[in-house]
Amino acid sequence: MDRYTAIIALANTTTLVVGGLIVLLAYRAFRRTGSSPLRAVAVGFGFIVTGSLLGGLVHLIGENVALGIAVQSSFTAGGFVVLWYSLYTSGSTATTIRRSTG
Repeated sequence: MDRYTAIIALANTTTLVVGGLIVLLAYRAFRRTGSSPLRAVAVGFGFIVTGSLLGGLVHLIGENVALGIAVQSSFTAGGFVVLWYSLYTSGSTATTIRRSTG
């Protein structure tokens, strides 16, 4: 086991947990508002999280660090392209639905 394995595992775990929370929050906001840019944010972060998971699995199962990095980097790049798109796409004209608590 390489001395950097623990750092890589911690970084990927953090990416999975925090990225997963961002995906969940963005998806909930999309469902509440119907905003296309929020859907794109959820998809973009979903790509990044998926790449982290797949890259880690390739590294662990296939024991091929270079392929794991290539997979993770490709998904990260794709996720950032989708996030970039989310900044330029026009939002929906849907109104926010507010739920009463009482």
